[in-house]
Amino acid sequence: MTLTFNALIADKQNEDFSVQVQQLSLDDLPEGDVVIRVHYSGINYKDSLAAIPDGNIVQTYPMVPGIDLAGVVESSTDERFKKGDEVIATSYEIGVSHFGGYSEYARVKSEWVVPLPAGISLKEAMIIGTAGFTAALSVQRLEENRLSPDKGKVLVTGATGGVGSFAVSFLSKLGYEVEASSGKEEAHEYLKSLGAASIIPREEVYDGKIRALGKQKWAAAVDPVGGEPLASLLSQIEYGGSVAVSGLTAGTKVPTAVFPFILRAVNLLGIDSVYCPMETRLKVWERLATDLKLADLEQLVQEEISLEQLPAALPTLLKGQARGRTIVKLV
Repeated sequence: MTLTFNALIADKQNEDFSVQVQQLSLDDLPEGDVVIRVHYSGINYKDSLAAIPDGNIVQTYPMVPGIDLAGVVESSTDERFKKGDEVIATSYEIGVSHFGGYSEYARVKSEWVVPLPAGISLKEAMIIGTAGFTAALSVQRLEENRLSPDKGKVLVTGATGGVGSFAVSFLSKLGYEVEASSGKEEAHEYLKSLGAASIIPREEVYDGKIRALGKQKWAAAVDPVGGEPLASLLSQIEYGGSVAVSGLTAGTKVPTAVFPFILRAVNLLGIDSVYCPMETRLKVWERLATDLKLADLEQLVQEEISLEQLPAALPTLLKGQARGRTIVKLV
């Protein structure tokens, strides 16, 4: 008897676009070394873009979105993985040009698979997901560039989003004084619960004017926002400080002057969680299970939903309605 299972399919045929749960078989899955029974996935900004016709994320249709997944190995032709192993797979081409995590089964390349570190569960791994991994990678890069708690305040922009929420939590856990920037006044208590020492409105980072050099306010920053706010932020970083940028929700153009770089030795650190080398990926996931492990990951969960609830939930990130993480339970 052929195994069939449910998956969310985004499809585009000429002008017709649809996102709906359909049945697949293992034969419908793309090539790969490892078949995984998916237990959990999550919603990321890319996933929301994959669910609209002009999102420019999905390369070929039909596609199963979901750039994150965690589950149990069903079968493997790679000797590094065996049936019953708990694993994580995030980024690379998953959910973009290779069927992703919004499916009860997935087949992926073994070089994309990370063994689940001891100390976290499959559910916790997907609460973390790409958002938490990106935040942890940002913190690691800042520390590699000589950031330490004694250097001063660290700013987190877009602080109520997935990356921002985790960055506030991780930095606070490591002993940093965190200032969170958010346009959501109603989220102040949430940000304080994550460890933010202070909260400022977006306008204190970017008031509509970009100055070549501004007052030095922060030792470093985690920025998932990009665009003109990033240009303004760079002008306010203290001498020798760094900004780890991982997003573009405010746009792709950063009209900055050269002065922060040549007069204050400011570092702009690009954070790429998609093709992050496996050696670094394993190190960051190990930290997520040890010194960066949060005592209550559940407080970062906005909602836990089913596969059938996904079509209605996916647009929330594009509307700026997300706070923390939405995870998808498949088992």
